[in-house]
Amino acid sequence: MSNDELELLHGSITKFISITSFFSTSFNRQVAASLLGGDESTGDLKRVLFEIEANPQVVTSKPFADITSQSQFDDEAEVLFMLGSIFRLVDIRQDGTGVTIIRMILCGDDEHELKELLQHMKTKLWSGPTDLCSFGEVLKKMGKFDLAEKFFHLRLKELPPNDPNLATLYHNIGSTIDEKGDYETSLEWYKKALETYERTSPPDHVSIGNTYNSIGLIHWRKGDYSRAVESYNNAVSVFEQAHDENHPNMAGFYNNIAIIYGEQKKYSEALVFFKKTLTIQQKYLPAEHPDLGMSYNNIGEVHRYLGQYDLALEYYNRALKIYSKSLTHNHPQIALSYRNVRLVHESNGDFQQAMTFFQKAASIRRQSFPPQHPDVVRIEQDLQRTMNRLY
Repeated sequence: MSNDELELLHGSITKFISITSFFSTSFNRQVAASLLGGDESTGDLKRVLFEIEANPQVVTSKPFADITSQSQFDDEAEVLFMLGSIFRLVDIRQDGTGVTIIRMILCGDDEHELKELLQHMKTKLWSGPTDLCSFGEVLKKMGKFDLAEKFFHLRLKELPPNDPNLATLYHNIGSTIDEKGDYETSLEWYKKALETYERTSPPDHVSIGNTYNSIGLIHWRKGDYSRAVESYNNAVSVFEQAHDENHPNMAGFYNNIAIIYGEQKKYSEALVFFKKTLTIQQKYLPAEHPDLGMSYNNIGEVHRYLGQYDLALEYYNRALKIYSKSLTHNHPQIALSYRNVRLVHESNGDFQQAMTFFQKAASIRRQSFPPQHPDVVRIEQDLQRTMNRLY
């Protein structure tokens, strides 16, 4: 922990502290101390150990759990505090080894001034029931994929074989494993979810279609384009059979099909599906939503590959107009749009205009990344190449 952070905590003794992520702790002090690293604090960073007092008899709304049986290591004695737990900061002191000890007490349910805050945090993070599955969903959003999968499997053990929530849980496990890059295992869970959804009466066409789409994404990541398109088309068919052709999810299905056609250099087919995506998005999204900007950009890309430079420029400029209102001025997507406009001007032989947009893109990259970053190095090389052609 930095000196500035410690100083802030020193000024907060007797006050409340909110933990904005899941908080993994241990009954075993030696295990916790082993994670401190070296023997001494270095630079601005201090070694810190939290001592927590938690009474399960006074806390029910924000529970903690002994998950030792689920831990990767038997001696971890792991206790997990739920996201949003509130502690009262009691004391900060140094022990004889140079470690700063921060002592906290988990707040009880009767501390009424916290109830509104807790409810706000819960509503912001999820609107469904608070169970192991919802914890897993939050962990997944936080990028804690191993822990999210652990919670999903814990929830799976709780459900009976005919529980209607099984299919959704299978899908959650599949998507979490997908994020970890294990596509074969992920595919197995998605197929299990699909089979379960299809047995549901009446069938849930949204969940079935979304699962076909997830399966398609796996095939696409594996480079199996034919199976990917087949799965995406199955998703589309499910919605069409339910007479729900204009459902917002259809935009994603069409977009995924278009991406594959683009990668296969089937640009005319890609254009058809990118335009279908845009048509549905325009029904549901605000006029300045960045997803609309992305669709305009994608359509512009296809026109550029087809050599239709005027149309490409028209759609790129539409994308830029949206991005300039909905994104920060130095957002990477704006830099990408400047790059695309530059490529059109280069193709038209207008190197002066190309240089103008190239410099705009380069300026954003320089602000966003250090000089040695590959994106900055690449754009500097491209900039020099364009200058050589211009002068």
